[in-house]
Amino acid sequence: MSDDTIRLVTVGRILRRRRRLLAVLVVVGALVGYGVSVLFPPRYTASASVLLPGQWEQRELVTQVEIATSSAVVDRTADELRWNGVGKSELRERVSAETADGNIVKISGTAETPERAQRLSDEMAQQFVTYAARIAGGTTGTDEAAAGPEALREQVTRTNRRITDLANAADPGQTVESVQARTELEKLRSALQDAMQKLEEADPANNRAGMVVMGPAARPAGEAPPTRLQLIGGGALLFFVLAVIAHLTAARVNRRLRSESEIAAALGTALLGTVDVPGDRRAHRPKARGARARFRRLLGVDVRWDLPAPRSSGDEVGRRLRYRRVRARLRERVPTARRLLVVVPDDDEVARRAAGQLAADAGDDPRLRVVEVSVARPMVPDRDTESGALVVLSAGARTAEELAGVAEACADGGHEVVGVVVAGAVRAARPSASADASRGDAAAGAAVHDHATGGAA
Repeated sequence: MSDDTIRLVTVGRILRRRRRLLAVLVVVGALVGYGVSVLFPPRYTASASVLLPGQWEQRELVTQVEIATSSAVVDRTADELRWNGVGKSELRERVSAETADGNIVKISGTAETPERAQRLSDEMAQQFVTYAARIAGGTTGTDEAAAGPEALREQVTRTNRRITDLANAADPGQTVESVQARTELEKLRSALQDAMQKLEEADPANNRAGMVVMGPAARPAGEAPPTRLQLIGGGALLFFVLAVIAHLTAARVNRRLRSESEIAAALGTALLGTVDVPGDRRAHRPKARGARARFRRLLGVDVRWDLPAPRSSGDEVGRRLRYRRVRARLRERVPTARRLLVVVPDDDEVARRAAGQLAADAGDDPRLRVVEVSVARPMVPDRDTESGALVVLSAGARTAEELAGVAEACADGGHEVVGVVVAGAVRAARPSASADASRGDAAAGAAVHDHATGGAA
């Protein structure tokens, strides 16, 4: 199986086993998104288009976009609008411009109401056209600079008149000198006219002026993104994704031991075998009570989500065979023992039921005394007549540090850990087997209470 398939299976397991928690988090995220939408009032955006006639290169269009949102245009717009509570710096953040096809600059304005957004974009477009025309006509400088092109035209006109006077004053005869003089004067006149024509063609006031606002901006019919609905949906999606990522991260850093060999190595003893306990994932549910436990049970987080699904069991005969093999290995390992201490974590229901079954089937050969200990602070009763301790637990529930603590607690009580038994929940294959398993579990529960003279301290 590839890593991608494993990840998809893992995500599917999270969605299936944590659906209550995920549903609650999605609702909380939606409420958070709604709260954000209340804190930030809705905004509306309107756009006005300005046509730039003539031929424009891309870099020139970019320049015009920068001019449209420049401080000069925005400040003039703010002076015209005179909105209370909206300064020039804030207004700069509400406007934007971009180029469109066909030499069109699209100017957008955002405001609290559709009317204000429409007025802002229209005023920005008008101020942009006015300012661009002033730049193209050279009227942004001094009066002398503005009068320069007109003075040049008047000088050329006077020069043409002088050329005409000189041509008329030349010898009207057909001498070679007079013909040459009139020819040179006409060449000078033609050169001046060509120079003025080129000057007119190169003048940006003629080619680039005449920008046109293509009608008033359309009044926006809906809110500008992010809308309230988008914030609510975004909050719900964000909380959902964060919850899934948190589960995957927790599974990634999970250090609980799953294999029997690792569990035996952490306890420093030998594995005596594995046994099956009829049940499902609810068998791993702790016995804690109180408001917190009820709340965790309501959300479905009282049972770990990453536990594998219980595998199918063959029948009661196969399960009984596993218990007999464990008891046989136990007698081989401690042949002279007449009494053993069975240590079970107090929050491991599967291990508790397995220990009860072992105690009920073992009888007095050897007699098993079951005690439940807290893994957080393990405390094992002092040695009395026991010849050692047998640890029973389920796979994937404890870390190496926790198991080392249980082994140290046994050593402090004077008990040698003679072996470990790993229990796992299984599903019964047939209804009859399920009924037999239920009767066996009832007997196992009675055996635990009969033999559990010790306990957690």
